[in-house]
Amino acid sequence: MKLRIRSIRVRLTVWYALLLLSTLVVFGAFSYFYTSRTLSENLDLSLKNEVRWVREFIQPQAWKIKPGSRSIDAILRRQAGQMPAGPIETGPDTTVEADEIWNQIYKHTLQGPKKTYIQFTDRRGTIIYRSYNLGTDSLVYFDTVAVYGSVMANGWLNGEPVRIALSRDKNYTYLVGYPLGEVRDLLGSLYWIFLILAPIALAASVVGGLALAAKSLAPVNDITTRTRRITAENLDQTLPIVVPDDEIGRLTSTINDMIRRLHDSFAQIRQFSADASHELRTPLTIVRGEIELTLRRSKTPEEYRHVLESTLEEILRLTSIIDNLLTLAKADQGLFRAEFSEVNLKTVAEELYEDCEILASEKKIRITLEAGTPITIVGDRGRLRQLFLNLIDNAIKYTPEGGSVTVTVAKQDGMALFRVADTGIGIPPEDIPKIFDRFYRVDKARSRAMGGTGLGLSIAKWIAELHRGTIIVESVPQKGSVFTVRLPVN
Repeated sequence: MKLRIRSIRVRLTVWYALLLLSTLVVFGAFSYFYTSRTLSENLDLSLKNEVRWVREFIQPQAWKIKPGSRSIDAILRRQAGQMPAGPIETGPDTTVEADEIWNQIYKHTLQGPKKTYIQFTDRRGTIIYRSYNLGTDSLVYFDTVAVYGSVMANGWLNGEPVRIALSRDKNYTYLVGYPLGEVRDLLGSLYWIFLILAPIALAASVVGGLALAAKSLAPVNDITTRTRRITAENLDQTLPIVVPDDEIGRLTSTINDMIRRLHDSFAQIRQFSADASHELRTPLTIVRGEIELTLRRSKTPEEYRHVLESTLEEILRLTSIIDNLLTLAKADQGLFRAEFSEVNLKTVAEELYEDCEILASEKKIRITLEAGTPITIVGDRGRLRQLFLNLIDNAIKYTPEGGSVTVTVAKQDGMALFRVADTGIGIPPEDIPKIFDRFYRVDKARSRAMGGTGLGLSIAKWIAELHRGTIIVESVPQKGSVFTVRLPVN
């Protein structure tokens, strides 16, 4: 697979590698300094213990040592096999007891785990004893603290740095040193180990990160490939879900939900287009047919008048459909701007009652208005009037002659209610959820004959939602329907 810098796979690998490198650097630095500090502390503790032992070993026997003794070098060289056997020549101030002390110290240094160097001087700085392998130069330390007890100092031994534990009493100075070269070699080895292993670990993390990212993102690539194959013609397809509870499974489920919504939306659009085409085609066909029949032969003025009236009626019907479609289109796009102000629902109901009495009188339908105290809400007066008029007009249309329509304005549970109840043909229960769909009709033939466009209830629902309200429908076939609009009160 070709790598791209902007791909998630590469970015995940880069971030993973950077995180690992940062972790290695921090861990390496911490390990290095922690090891260095631990070695230094352990070394100091060991040297302090060693110089304390030397002091405690020599002090009880200090009377055996005479200042200016030099014979210890010869004794040690002989013990090391570098001098022939025979009596040891001693100076005038050397005793056999002192030689035994130096022998014990020498054996102690050979048995110790560390390669320590010991030097013992009197208060004049004269070297009384020093380790055999010190060479010709003695320990050089940089310490001017003239105190009793033990202190730590840094010095040099034959040109190499040495860590020294120093202890003094009234007569002698005791020094125990350890070369820092071994400590530095150990820290250097640790440094090079990290320096070599870090690039190897980084390279392994890059390779492993790429493989891991490729495996983890394989389902995403599969989703991408399958999604590209889904078009408007096959929205009934869905993506397979392997593990529903992980991130990929939730993503797939979300995409499937989106596909289903798109499928429903496309189905509604197709249905809407078919219904709109049918609604627009019917009046146009009527107008065309009447005009063609009129042009075939001459007609009397009354006949021409009848044709023109019929044509005007269909044109008004077309205009109503187009106006309603434009209203809904603006609502869908959020382009409609309502003009809100205080509206008295009782006043609006009374105005509509007077207008609808004329419509109801043609079918001998009795309209009753039940409005109590005034109820004021904030809304668009024109749109609210359109909402209520649509509901009352529908009630009159679908109520047989001699029926009744009751309009009620009330307040309940802090909400304003506008209720329209009729004794009409009712709505089957299975059709109630669909009556607010555009161009939907329970009985299309009867609705068209009654002059409906199939958009009135869709507009009514939109106006109710515009005012943060709802419409509730209750209906019993052949007994009537009740439409209740609930609107929030100030």
